[in-house]
Amino acid sequence: MNLMISEITPQSTLEITRANVSTETIFYAASECILGQALVARSVKGVCAVLLGDDPDQLKTDLAKRFPELDFAPNDAAVHDDLAKLIRFVDKPSQGLHLRLDMRGTLLQRRVWEKLRAIPAGRIVTYTEVAYWVGPLTSARMVAGACAANPIALTIPCHRVIRSNGDLGGYRWGVERKREMIRRERWHERPFVQCFPGLCVLIREGAGCRL
Repeated sequence: MNLMISEITPQSTLEITRANVSTETIFYAASECILGQALVARSVKGVCAVLLGDDPDQLKTDLAKRFPELDFAPNDAAVHDDLAKLIRFVDKPSQGLHLRLDMRGTLLQRRVWEKLRAIPAGRIVTYTEVAYWVGPLTSARMVAGACAANPIALTIPCHRVIRSNGDLGGYRWGVERKREMIRRERWHERPFVQCFPGLCVLIREGAGCRL
C-alpha cells in the first residue's frame, strides 16, 4: 500500500513563515557637526534619512517614528562614508553633496524632492517656483508640505526654498539651521542679485541687503 503525502502547507504554517521573515534593517550613525547633531540612516538602496537636531537620542526616536515598519541598528562602519560626506558638505558647501538616496514618500513628495535636488548651492527659490516646476496642479502649499515631510535634510535641499515675500518660512530642522545653511552656501558662491516680487537681494559673502 502506497502512502500519499500531501504537499499542501497548512495555513497556520504559512502565517508562521511570513511572520518569521525578517523585516528590512536600516543602519544608522550620528555625529556632531556645525549644525548640531546629524544622524544618517541607510538601507541597501541608499541613504533614506538625514536628521538634524541637538540630541542624538531624540534623532533616533524621530527615525523610528518616520519608519515604524522597519528595524534599526547602529552601524558606524556601514554609514561612515555617507556621514563623512555630509559633515564635509556642511563645512564646505561648495564641494557639493552627492549621496545615493533611497527616497521613501508619496509620488508627489518624490517629484517635489527631485526638483529640489536640482537647485544648486547658493541659489534660493520660492515655493511657488517649485510648484510651477512640478506641474500645473501643484500648489505652493503642496510643495511646503512635501518639504516638511522630507526625511533627508541637506541632500534634498528644502532649506533653499523660501516664501515669495522673501521670508525664510518654516524648516523641519529649525529656522536657524536653515538660515545658517543659506548663509554658508552663499559664502562660497559668487555674488549675484536675486529678485522676488517687490524685493531684490544682493547675495555677497553670506550677507543679503535690499536694493
